[in-house]
Amino acid sequence: MKDYQKAFIELAIKHKALCFGEFTLKSGRVSPYFFNAGRFQSGPALAALGRFYAQALVHSEVEVDLLFGPAYKGIPLVAVTAAALSSEHGLDFPICYNSKEVKDHGEGGLLVGAPLEGKKVAIIDDVITAGTAVREVIELIKSNGASLGAVLIGLDRQEKGQGELSAIQEIEASYAVPVVSIVKLEHVLQYMQGQNEPHLVEAIESYRKNFGV
Repeated sequence: MKDYQKAFIELAIKHKALCFGEFTLKSGRVSPYFFNAGRFQSGPALAALGRFYAQALVHSEVEVDLLFGPAYKGIPLVAVTAAALSSEHGLDFPICYNSKEVKDHGEGGLLVGAPLEGKKVAIIDDVITAGTAVREVIELIKSNGASLGAVLIGLDRQEKGQGELSAIQEIEASYAVPVVSIVKLEHVLQYMQGQNEPHLVEAIESYRKNFGV
């Protein structure tokens, strides 16, 4: 585990973006942990979050030339990531995001920001659970003349979808692009093993045994 990955986990726990307990997911599964990037609510936390996303993107070495933030959580994520790529790495990426409702004023339409046409796009989001939302965004990007280069998320749950593959593996297989994450569940487990939390480690390991990929 790299230093920035450990720091990301610590930041997420501090701001309760990564919580432990019993959480019923949309799938009906009861998970011993839950991740919600909406809990990063302060300027310093968002600035740090942007740096972690930027580090993960740079470390992945994927080749993209525009960042896209799906409404709604992806909008602040794409903004802080682009800012961190500029300030920390000297990289200038245009950004674009969508509205969930078609605007009937101003320029109208669903998209805000840099034009998509001809661009190779990285989608920035917090997690992929079922994959339905990200597939819709991919189709939106393609319909506007762009191609998908990567998907960048905060946490890979490494969890089965409806079949034997995870939703992330299904996206990678369907679109032949990498899904890059700041951390995977295995990193969270590794971190917790060093925190003297044997019951929590046992609960996560049991959940992975049942639903992991």
